[in-house]
Amino acid sequence: MKPGRTTKRLCSNFGLAGVVISMLSACGGVKDGPPENYARNWDDIEDAVPRDESHSKYGNPESYEVFGERYFVRKSNEGFSQKGIASWYGSKFHGQRTSSGETYNMYAMTAAHKSLRLPVYVEVTNLDNGRKAVVRVNDRGPFHEGRIIDLSYAAATKLGVSATGTANVSIRVVNSSTDNVASQQKSADSIDASYVHDGGKVYVQIAAFSTEQGALKMIQELRDKNFSSVRVHVESKQGKTIYRVRIGPIPTTFAAQKLVTQLKEIKHDNAEIITYN
Repeated sequence: MKPGRTTKRLCSNFGLAGVVISMLSACGGVKDGPPENYARNWDDIEDAVPRDESHSKYGNPESYEVFGERYFVRKSNEGFSQKGIASWYGSKFHGQRTSSGETYNMYAMTAAHKSLRLPVYVEVTNLDNGRKAVVRVNDRGPFHEGRIIDLSYAAATKLGVSATGTANVSIRVVNSSTDNVASQQKSADSIDASYVHDGGKVYVQIAAFSTEQGALKMIQELRDKNFSSVRVHVESKQGKTIYRVRIGPIPTTFAAQKLVTQLKEIKHDNAEIITYN
């Protein structure tokens, strides 16, 4: 979905007697778009944190019909993965009821899917730029050919989809906060709880680039080597934008020191610890 377009999306209510799907009056003829005065950097937006939840009483009928096509809700989300196109929905639907009965919040890390049991957490990878995010799926959609997931505006911003309207993505269900998701820290063997940093956040900075493309390329290279929590910190100095590739936040200075050693072993000699108080 491009900002400013009239979205081909369903505002839906799932009734108790089977499935009742109706177009709400607020959906008619109103163009969707981004919120006003939203200026968060994508790398500052935190992922949804997976946790065990009961399935929605209202959002999981056996099947339902939209625009003459019938969709079937999965009996299990276990092991589910999919590739396709992601879009996003924003201000037009903010504050309205989702298919699970919750209120849609475009500033939360949520999403809509046609067949997954609600709610469920999925990791979304933007295959066009390498960014990853974990979102909580609590709504139905998008009802548009070829599209597999509709992201909240916050999630679309983090993944770089809000700027392009749509993107090629892969999604996979994650079961809990201990699963290997984009927001996960290094494994426990690299953390010693006796070395807790007593100040602010700790990061390991690997390199700085003048272009986002260079930074994203390094992020992908590091992820391919099983480094997690890799992100870009964007800074503006004297009219120039700098893209700094960092890992973190890291819970202990000892873990950060071990990480610097690992990075230098693979020729990232400029890796250093950065602390924010």
